[in-house]
Amino acid sequence: MTDEIKGMDRLLKLLDEIGSINISEGVRKATVAVQGYAKANCPEDTAQLVNSIQCMYQDNPHAGEYTGITYTNLPYAGFVEFGTGPRGQEAHAGISPNVTVSYTQKSWWIHESQIDLHTAERYKWFYINTPEGKFYLCTGQPAHPYMYPALKDHEDEVVDIISKSIEEQIRRMGH
Repeated sequence: MTDEIKGMDRLLKLLDEIGSINISEGVRKATVAVQGYAKANCPEDTAQLVNSIQCMYQDNPHAGEYTGITYTNLPYAGFVEFGTGPRGQEAHAGISPNVTVSYTQKSWWIHESQIDLHTAERYKWFYINTPEGKFYLCTGQPAHPYMYPALKDHEDEVVDIISKSIEEQIRRMGH
């Protein structure tokens, strides 16, 4: 057959260019969106936890792996997400089903130097005054998931952000 298919050269060039699509761009945009949802859902009233929520990216194009990570490295972040003590075990709806949490069943005492007055009053903890200072009796706190729902509740949007990034790159290739 000597007749060429009309537009075949253009199609072959476009298919070749599709192989160079940068998935990383969409993953980065989606990760920033998840970070925004995590910050918006974070129950912290001092803003320290909210401000600690960061993004990180790991690209390995040779293996076809593009990873976006939203995280916080504050030591108490998990206590907020999953809850603590008997109260956390009673009220932990919305946490990841892939995480097994072990809750202590005993109350514990917190010295006033380990917690700010505003937080202690908010939880209405019982306290005792001693020569060493005030001690609050803590029975835990309910879970306040903010990280897991940031992704889980927006999975379709994350996929859509990545898809739109790819579509935009293909459109730019189409000249």
